[in-house]
Amino acid sequence: MILKTHPRDVIKYCPRCGSKAFITNDMGRSFDCEGCNFKYYFNNSAAVACLIFNQEGKLLLTRRAIDPAKGMLDLPGGFVEPMERVEEAIVREIREELGVLITNAEFLVSFPNEYVFSGFSVFTIDMAFICSVDDLSSIVPADDVSSVEFLFPEEIKHELLCFQSMSKIIDFYINKYK
Repeated sequence: MILKTHPRDVIKYCPRCGSKAFITNDMGRSFDCEGCNFKYYFNNSAAVACLIFNQEGKLLLTRRAIDPAKGMLDLPGGFVEPMERVEEAIVREIREELGVLITNAEFLVSFPNEYVFSGFSVFTIDMAFICSVDDLSSIVPADDVSSVEFLFPEEIKHELLCFQSMSKIIDFYINKYK
C-alpha cells in the first residue's frame, strides 16, 4: 500500500475557517479556500546538517534514536526553528545532539529532501556545513541520537543512510575534496 503523505493528500480542510472548499492550485503548490480566500503555500522548511571529521579524516555519523528512519545513519543536525538564524541552528543542534560546541562552520552545499513524519510530508532544504567542534572526546549522544560512529566518507554505505539528501551531501563532499 502506498501512503499518500503529500500535503495535498492529507490536508482536507481550511486551517483558518474549516471549510471543505479548500482546493489545490498553482500546479499543486498551494491551497486556496473558497470559503475565506485563505491561501496556503507548500514551502520548504529549513534544516541543517553538519559534517564533522576526526583527526583521521573520518566523518562523524549519528544513529537515529527516533522515527523517521530510526536506527539508520544520519549527519548531526536538524530543523531551523522559526526566526532562528541558520548559524544559530547548527550550534544549537550540535549542542543538543552531541553536547559539544561548534568552533567553526563553513557552508558546503544544500539539497532538497522529503521528510515524512506522522504520515505527512515536510519538504526541506537541507543545508550542509563543514564544522569543527571544541572537543570530539566529550561527545555524548542525546536528543534524537542513540549513538555516534566515525567512518571514512568513501566507505559509507548509502543504503544505511536515512535520507537521500544525506547521501547527496556526502557524495558532494567526496567529489569536491577527495
